[in-house]
Amino acid sequence: MQSGNVERRGTQGRVLAWMCAVIFINQLGFGAIIPVLPLYASSFEVSVSAIGATIAVFGGARMLSAMPSGRVSDHIGRRPTLAFGGLVAVAGNLWSGYSDSFIEFLLARFVAGIGSGIVITIGGVILADISTPERRGRMMALYQGSFLFAVGVGPLPGGLLAEHFSLSTPFIANAFASLVVGLIAWFAVPETRTMSAAHDEETSQRLQFAAQIRLMMSKVGFMLVCLIGFTHAFVRTGGLFNVVPLVASTRMALGAGQIGSGFALGSLLGLLATYPAGMIADRYGRKPLIVCAAMMTGVSFLGFWLAGDYLGFLIACSVWGIAAAVTGAAPSAYAADNAPMGMNAAAMSTYRALTDAGYVVGPLALGLMGDLAGAGPTLVFCAAAIFVMAVAFWRYAPESYRRG
Repeated sequence: MQSGNVERRGTQGRVLAWMCAVIFINQLGFGAIIPVLPLYASSFEVSVSAIGATIAVFGGARMLSAMPSGRVSDHIGRRPTLAFGGLVAVAGNLWSGYSDSFIEFLLARFVAGIGSGIVITIGGVILADISTPERRGRMMALYQGSFLFAVGVGPLPGGLLAEHFSLSTPFIANAFASLVVGLIAWFAVPETRTMSAAHDEETSQRLQFAAQIRLMMSKVGFMLVCLIGFTHAFVRTGGLFNVVPLVASTRMALGAGQIGSGFALGSLLGLLATYPAGMIADRYGRKPLIVCAAMMTGVSFLGFWLAGDYLGFLIACSVWGIAAAVTGAAPSAYAADNAPMGMNAAAMSTYRALTDAGYVVGPLALGLMGDLAGAGPTLVFCAAAIFVMAVAFWRYAPESYRRG
């Protein structure tokens, strides 16, 4: 029995290592295009709002691909679905780099978003397959740490490629990264559909995928963690990426380098906090950490609103970065904990789809609010929204796991 547990731990470790490599490479390529995306889009001589559409269309594609990819992975397996996602991303990123018009570029970003959505969704499903509740927080934390570090460091090589070659080069590099993801998925990542300790083939076959999703959405705790994920994505893409740089530039007179260094500091602190957060989630439960991260996110937005100088901005960035790290691991573990036997794909794809909806709605809604009410009220709204969700989760969501 003990040797079986050791062998299982070894298999879990190998799969986790490969999945950390997959998500690192995938998000490194994504991070590489962050600094050039607005410049490349503006080269088509379109408006600022049209440039923002390139972000929304990518997020929309991720959202739309989540549930179908989860269903497909239940039928043909996680490994081929993950590899297919990498290949779709190759096509979308190559097309992005060679687009001749803005409409063509939007379509290319949509295709790239589908590929990215498949990879990210199936990555979460695989982690749910191989993890057990007592170690799930730490495993999700390592995976999330790889994700955050890659996104944080990706703009550096992306900017250098654009500077020394052309604005389209980072998209080509992203296509190459997606190809590597597909190859690793096909040749190195084993099939995990039957690895789950809670796997039940009969249950998953008896209930249609749509029925599994309805079952998941009837769970109060699961829906609340999805709303937490949605709200985090909403305020991150709409508030942090759109409004905060504007406030830092106009009210604090910070330059692009200072703003970027503040975000980089937050990412670094978040990386350092990721694994300890996973350990806390495994020892003391997911719920306190989820609530704490949501409250810290709200505090960070109030900090951005109240900051009057660079030091205040750095403090707000630091609080944000740590909160973002915790937000990645504990809610994902909570969503996986709520999956009945044989329903990991339904649970994690639903969680990903509802979370990514905030990626689409956030930039549009908060951008409009910023235009109508101003940046300050928009940041206060972001803080209030996440505070309300934290209180609701604390009040109504049951704890999904606590070490006995």
